[in-house]
Amino acid sequence: MTTSTAPSRLAVGFATALRRSGLAVSPDSVVAFAEALTAVGLEQRTGVYWAGRATLVRAPEHIAAYDAAFDRFWLGTPSAPGEATSPPPPPPALDTDEDIDDEPGSPAARPAMVVRYSAREVLRHKDFAACSSDELADARRLMADMRVAGALRRSRRLVPSKRRSGQPDVRATVRAALTTGGELVRRPRKAPSRRPRRVVLLCDVSGSMDPYARALVRFLNAAVAGRQRVEAFAVGTRLTRLTRELATRDPDVALDAAARAVADWSGGTRLGEGLQRFNDEWGIRGMARGAVVVVLSDGWDRGDPAVLARELARLRRVAHRIVWVNPLKASPGFAPLAGGMAAALPHVDALVEGHSLAALEHLAAVIAR
Repeated sequence: MTTSTAPSRLAVGFATALRRSGLAVSPDSVVAFAEALTAVGLEQRTGVYWAGRATLVRAPEHIAAYDAAFDRFWLGTPSAPGEATSPPPPPPALDTDEDIDDEPGSPAARPAMVVRYSAREVLRHKDFAACSSDELADARRLMADMRVAGALRRSRRLVPSKRRSGQPDVRATVRAALTTGGELVRRPRKAPSRRPRRVVLLCDVSGSMDPYARALVRFLNAAVAGRQRVEAFAVGTRLTRLTRELATRDPDVALDAAARAVADWSGGTRLGEGLQRFNDEWGIRGMARGAVVVVLSDGWDRGDPAVLARELARLRRVAHRIVWVNPLKASPGFAPLAGGMAAALPHVDALVEGHSLAALEHLAAVIAR
């Protein structure tokens, strides 16, 4: 984002808008807001919002008026009928990065303050269920930059170490002594290396997950194509392994191959039976041992919740961590009342959101934690 106005002028203009909305803003608060804008920058709307709220709002009852003034001033949102009697200051023009025109001959009829927020930043926080086809395509392209890797663990492989706590490296010691006429000037040591844990992704592709399934499968594709020891499965009325289909870096090819491989896409859900097959054929035999297992599902299960609870308990005994990703967790008033979700909750280590790009970025951080 670029701006044609210094943060101090923007701070004064926004303070004026707040005073016209009835809020008392002191000069010291305006100075603090200008310093906060300089520190956080103008690139992200969230940073600007919280910089102003932390420095300009003095009481909880003033938050509603602050939000309305923020939308009018920074986003150009028109006022509701009867909301303000005095005309607000000229709002800054909100442009996206794609609309920037810096040519010398561009029209000069621009407002005094021009603040441009990136369309990518808005898309990062938008719910997949509310995205258009074009926005979903953009979101899938942005997922190519995501890197998913499990938490580090100690390996049996020994590597050179600069610490004195490692065990002596006899070969390296002899080689070093040969260069100094047999004198042991250096005593190299070696210690166990660290490597990422395996990550197992189990994605619900039933009808209730349809608004999120294709975006989440694209996340699975980015994780598997990253070559970081990631296994991917689709869970519906049956369990389908998708690691081979999603191994390509071409998202269109990967999604087409996954759609052909999953015969029960947008069907019912039997999470318990799917986890039972995973445990019997792959998980308990070695794939889930010491791994980070991630279940991406809304918890709406047509099967027996007792079976799901039993299989998650089996899985927990061998896995390093179990993370449950529920896209509905971001909904207002969410409560884990679905049969499958309620049965799974006692056996998972973390329950996170998965409804947007920002939520999936947080999920990648949770997996690596």
